[in-house]
Amino acid sequence: MQDYTDAELAEILDKDIFHLISEAADSLGMECYVVGGYVRDIFLERPSDDIDCVVVGSGIKVAKKLKSMLGRKASLSVFKNFGTAQVKVYSSPYDASLPAEEREKGAVEVEFVGARKESYHRDSRKPIVEDGTLEDDQNRRDFTINAMAICLNKERFGELVDPFGGIDDLYDGIIRTPLDPDITFSDDPLRMLRCIRFATRLNFYIEDETFDALQRNAERIKIISGERIAEELNKILLTRVPSKGFVDLQRCGLLPLILPELSNMDIVETRNGRAHKNNFYHTLEVLDNVAKMSDSLWLRWGALLHDIGKPKSKRWDPVAGWTFHAHNIIGAKMVPGLFRRLKLPLDMKMKFVQKMVELHMRPIAIADDVVTDSAVRRLVNDAGDDIDALMILCEGDITSKNQIRKQRFLDNYQLVRHKIDDLKEKDFKRLLQPVIDGNEIMEMYGLKPSREVGILKQYLKDAVLDNRVENEREPLLLLLEEKAQELGLKISK
Repeated sequence: MQDYTDAELAEILDKDIFHLISEAADSLGMECYVVGGYVRDIFLERPSDDIDCVVVGSGIKVAKKLKSMLGRKASLSVFKNFGTAQVKVYSSPYDASLPAEEREKGAVEVEFVGARKESYHRDSRKPIVEDGTLEDDQNRRDFTINAMAICLNKERFGELVDPFGGIDDLYDGIIRTPLDPDITFSDDPLRMLRCIRFATRLNFYIEDETFDALQRNAERIKIISGERIAEELNKILLTRVPSKGFVDLQRCGLLPLILPELSNMDIVETRNGRAHKNNFYHTLEVLDNVAKMSDSLWLRWGALLHDIGKPKSKRWDPVAGWTFHAHNIIGAKMVPGLFRRLKLPLDMKMKFVQKMVELHMRPIAIADDVVTDSAVRRLVNDAGDDIDALMILCEGDITSKNQIRKQRFLDNYQLVRHKIDDLKEKDFKRLLQPVIDGNEIMEMYGLKPSREVGILKQYLKDAVLDNRVENEREPLLLLLEEKAQELGLKISK
């Protein structure tokens, strides 16, 4: 965190784009300020390309003026219904013949909006908007650290306007709302998720009154669409230590409303003096472990959901104690409903998460016993191209406090990884799929798709996976004939 005088801020903003905006606003006699995340990130010394400008007057007019000054080096998009405009500034004159990626390289986007004040109906987060002053516009901002503005007009270029002490909150690492947090969150309940997202991303503390308001207004999240909730959850998941966000979501009562499958794991039951671990906090530990090893959003979703089947599968056994048999299968079946509710993609991304949830026990089972070639071959066959992601998840799932047991797992994992690497070098896809497929079996024995074909296919596949025979036609044909005779089948003429 760095402190700056207005003169120093003017130096930081001493860039062509800001001087051009200044000139455009001054030529129209309008006040113009850079606001929000760009200002916050200056003080946090973080790079930011997100330039938002508030104009006391018409943001669209300033945007149009800027576009006319830049000519072919800029493009303009106007959104009249929202009173906003976007100017995209290119490093060289716009050339439609160039590929989009090359044309957009180095482009800077500037959003313009007129200063406004807002009011809300209780059953909607869409505000009633009126023209307003800079003060009105800062009043409607979500958090003090996002309510700061720096003037771009020539006479006051670099002057900071910080009516709510956003600078002090940045120094103290605090998230709080500019006005009454109950009104802020009730008016737009999505701000509750943004509050937790910012606290997680910046590793800030949510001020007590603001956190209390989260608890009081949690039910209001029900008017927010699944898409918007998922967008915020994704951003929390992609932070450096995502567990912080999910702990706050649980503490304030939002998690039971948006991800009950995860919230339901926050329980410990004891019977006959035997307790199971808190699977909620175990899950968050796994999530943080995975976050250290991978930036993949969908692998992090897999980590977050890998144990969601445990509450439904939990049973008490007088001998074994608490058991969670088949929780991976149950959890995998829960994933599509959860994704559908949150409007998350139902394509290969969801199938990947399902696979992670379903298979997450397999490497652990292998590493907890003698690591056999057969078990590794079966694992690679089932995981396919996602084997590396699965191994990251399962290594993250080793959270035992017994250091001797934990080290044994990790040592065995290295052995599993070596065997996987060996299979990859030998082209595991070719090695693990029998060279005689179902179509050939049906043709040989004059069969249609049936139970018998399935039995023969699986018999050959098991033989290959167990490495009982080489994956070659001659030895597989001998096995096929033996099994076919058992089933009373004869080769078709």
